[in-house]
Amino acid sequence: MRTRITLACTECKQRNYNTTKDKKTHPDRMEIKKYCRFCRTHTAHKETK
Repeated sequence: MRTRITLACTECKQRNYNTTKDKKTHPDRMEIKKYCRFCRTHTAHKETK
């Protein structure tokens, strides 16, 4: 079963993206480099609650 997660920028702490992940294959928190429109650059985005 896939669960919905929210990704937040590590620089400005804004919640920018919503996505899904499979908890069986990825039990730990995700971290992806994505574009932040507030910082206007590519930054690391971590999974939040």
